[in-house]
Amino acid sequence: MSDTVDAAQVRHVSLLSRITLSEEEIRTFGRQLSSIVSYFDKLNELDTAGVEPMAHALDFHNVLAADALGESLTPDQALANAPARDDNFFMVPKVLGDS
Repeated sequence: MSDTVDAAQVRHVSLLSRITLSEEEIRTFGRQLSSIVSYFDKLNELDTAGVEPMAHALDFHNVLAADALGESLTPDQALANAPARDDNFFMVPKVLGDS
């Protein structure tokens, strides 16, 4: 991995994220991302040969409550404050397609 994240890489990530950044933000995020990459390089120095992969640092098992059927809103109640609707569906602006 590289030690530095250059302005072109920050611009590329901002383009993918659809975020407009000022030149100052590009410099700031470049420094911050470089620091993060350096941290991962430091972690790569650790010997993890005998370490079992894990999803969480603590040993949790099913900490969620059981699913239970409860009272639901009617379609009219759920759509009461919708700016636009089509029958029993919310209408939203198109976000994918020919743009």
